[in-house]
Amino acid sequence: MTNASPAMPLMPAAFIGHGTPMNALGANKFTAAWRVLGDLVPRPRAVLIISAHWYVPDTLVTAMDWPPTIHDFYGFPAPLYEVRYPAPGLPEVAAEIIDLARPFRVSADTASWGFDHGSWAVMIHVFPDASVPVLELSVNAVEGVDYHFELGMKLAELRQRGVLVIGSGQVVNDQRGADRRLESGYDWANDFDAMAQEILLSEPSGIARLMRHPNFSRAAPSPDHFWPLVQFAGITSASHERAEVLVEGVVAGSISMTCFTVGLATTSPG
Repeated sequence: MTNASPAMPLMPAAFIGHGTPMNALGANKFTAAWRVLGDLVPRPRAVLIISAHWYVPDTLVTAMDWPPTIHDFYGFPAPLYEVRYPAPGLPEVAAEIIDLARPFRVSADTASWGFDHGSWAVMIHVFPDASVPVLELSVNAVEGVDYHFELGMKLAELRQRGVLVIGSGQVVNDQRGADRRLESGYDWANDFDAMAQEILLSEPSGIARLMRHPNFSRAAPSPDHFWPLVQFAGITSASHERAEVLVEGVVAGSISMTCFTVGLATTSPG
């Protein structure tokens, strides 16, 4: 197995509230923060993105040399379907992930998936030139909070191997209740987002407490966007470092764009 050189710097890790795929083409305070992340992080050996949009009853990692760009949505403007993120993969890192995750089973995917918008809508801002290898990890739809937290703890080792790990989901993801005319959040969504920040910044091992929040079922009507946050909490807990807020905010009433980092020297886009 090929690991990073001992001289390779420790990579940060991040959780990105990715929002609408239109962020791939937009410029706002959130996409500006993603660009800051790319500017501040040491050049990684590879990036692993845990994407809420690859939500399947298994844990899979892309293991192809050139993952395709997937447009996993409908009803958006035509220019969005023309976006490609032509980053290479790095199968040797997929093999390392499979090994690190044991006894959990992670399987190599060589044909069925690629980069969905949970990956490329973010990476197009983090590393616009697509020169850094990127792998995507699925979110296992049949496992619970303990599994995702423990898997995050196992993935923390990748930071020592030059891999930037990014969870891509949302703290609050109530699409049905969203009002796109609003630039701020409903009171309940702001309260949930604030509790998530409190936990991640002080006691990430207590991330399951969020599931007892009275509005958890509204914030996460499906856990697909929540599990990447739990995996980030596991990474942070294993790293014994303090997480920080990269950028915060709830938009459209019930869509949190709040992002977190751990191990990043400076986290404010200004």
